[in-house]
Amino acid sequence: MRGPVSTARRDGLGTLASRMLQSGRTLVDEADLIVPVPLHCARLVRRGSGQSGWLAQYISRLSGTPVMVDSIKRTRRTSTQGGLSARARPRDVAGAFTITRRAATRISGRRVLLVDDVLTTGATVSACTRALKQAGAANVDVLVLARVVRETDVTI
Repeated sequence: MRGPVSTARRDGLGTLASRMLQSGRTLVDEADLIVPVPLHCARLVRRGSGQSGWLAQYISRLSGTPVMVDSIKRTRRTSTQGGLSARARPRDVAGAFTITRRAATRISGRRVLLVDDVLTTGATVSACTRALKQAGAANVDVLVLARVVRETDVTI
């Protein structure tokens, strides 16, 4: 029996990844390795896609910087971050990420570029960064496609 068929669309993926590469060219050029923020396996099966992984792979293809899509493992299910307050998000993702044994040797001493699709409060990328640094990453930079800005954050 085959698994669920993904209905996720990749329209515009090349354009979006190209824009990310253009915006973060220095970060990509300095990186030894690109690592996407992972989804929990249950959420990945339900959604049928991992946008951060797709973006990381495409940026790798465009830049030649190696990517490891299975470097970080989400060890437990976390709530959908969109439904949590800014104060609850860091608690929800604390300790939810580990580095796979296979990836640990490739991460140690390297400059890692962490890729995510959306940054809201930064709780998820902070938790992933913490795991990467604990695994010995020399440096972790973050490149995201979009940042959520609350109305109260906007200044003109």
